[in-house]
Amino acid sequence: MNGYFEVMIERNFSSAHQLRGYKGKCENLHGHNYKVEIYARGRKLNEIGLLVDFAELKAAADEVIERLDHRNLNEIPPFDRELNPSAENLARYILEQIAARISDERVQIYKVRCFETPTSVATYQID
Repeated sequence: MNGYFEVMIERNFSSAHQLRGYKGKCENLHGHNYKVEIYARGRKLNEIGLLVDFAELKAAADEVIERLDHRNLNEIPPFDRELNPSAENLARYILEQIAARISDERVQIYKVRCFETPTSVATYQID
C-alpha cells in the first residue's frame, strides 16, 4: 500500500483587507476573523511514531500568523503590491511560508484551507 499519514492544525487570526479591482463592497476596507487549517502529510513516521511534532508545526504556523494578525493585509508584502489579499492568495502564501519553516524531508505541507467566514473558504493544495 502507498498510503499517507496526515496531520492538521488550526489557527485563527483577525485582519483587514481590501480587494483591488473588485467591483463591489469588498473593494472597501473590511475585516475578517480568519480560520486557517494547515495540513501536512508524509509516508514515513519518525523513530517515535510521529509524522511531525504538533508543537513544531504550531510554532511554524504561529510565526507566519503573527505577521498577519491584527494587520491590514494590503500593507504587508507581497499583498502590498504583487498580490491581492484574497483568501486564495492568502492560503497559498501561508502554505509556502510554513513549508519553508519545516525542514524535515519526510513532511510535506500540502494543503491550507483559509476561511474568511464559517461558510466561505478557499483552499490551496499541492500535488
